[in-house]
Amino acid sequence: MLSLCIVDFNRHNAMNPLTGFSRKRASLLAIFLITVGLTGSSLANAETIAVIGTGDVARALGPEFAALGHRIVYGSRDPSQQKVIDLVAKTGHGASATTPAEAADLATIVVIAVPGMVVEAVTRGLGDLSGKIIIDPTNPLGRDDNGFFIHRVATSNAEIIQAAAPGAFVVKAFNTLDWRTMIDPELAGGPLTIPLVGDNESAKATVASLASAMGFETIDLGPLRHARYVEGMLILWINNRFVGGEPFDYHLRKTRAE
Repeated sequence: MLSLCIVDFNRHNAMNPLTGFSRKRASLLAIFLITVGLTGSSLANAETIAVIGTGDVARALGPEFAALGHRIVYGSRDPSQQKVIDLVAKTGHGASATTPAEAADLATIVVIAVPGMVVEAVTRGLGDLSGKIIIDPTNPLGRDDNGFFIHRVATSNAEIIQAAAPGAFVVKAFNTLDWRTMIDPELAGGPLTIPLVGDNESAKATVASLASAMGFETIDLGPLRHARYVEGMLILWINNRFVGGEPFDYHLRKTRAE
């Protein structure tokens, strides 16, 4: 089956502030839709993705995943809040919101998009996550006595989540870039690479496919125990930007073969 997506670039000009789509992103989405049609995948094999939380990261990833044809269910402590209702409307594509546990129960992929220091409690509150893929974009940040940001846990958030949901497949991803770049990778000025760590190769491949469809490249950095080092990449950036020093941005990019 061939599916055809026609994109009106007069409407999707340099950047649509509501959807975050650029011309390049619209082109990638068109290619993605045509590809799923050619392979026979279509929306019949679309995932149900639970996005736990409704903050900046949830507002970035949820609409992006929905635009790829996936069903998004937001998990919120209060789904009736106006900001949650607005997020569901913005996401479109049949998105909905319910409690965190109900959202996780409906999904095959769960995104833990909550503040970094509450991931264990949130994960344990989601019920049995066995067999589900959990995407962890969080960073366990705190401050020391001098006001500098530090990595607050002995292991990593990804390992904490895995311990709280031992039957799930945790993949660390999307934690090395801010929510604006999640919406528009072109802000990086070139190809942008998302590091992935996890102990299950199939789960990492699924997350890599999601990231690729969004316009990112990915690189596998090994097992889940490496998540601590991926999380630590944020520390220097955030200290220079918000505590003192010269602000900077960094973007990971694969080395091209010569």
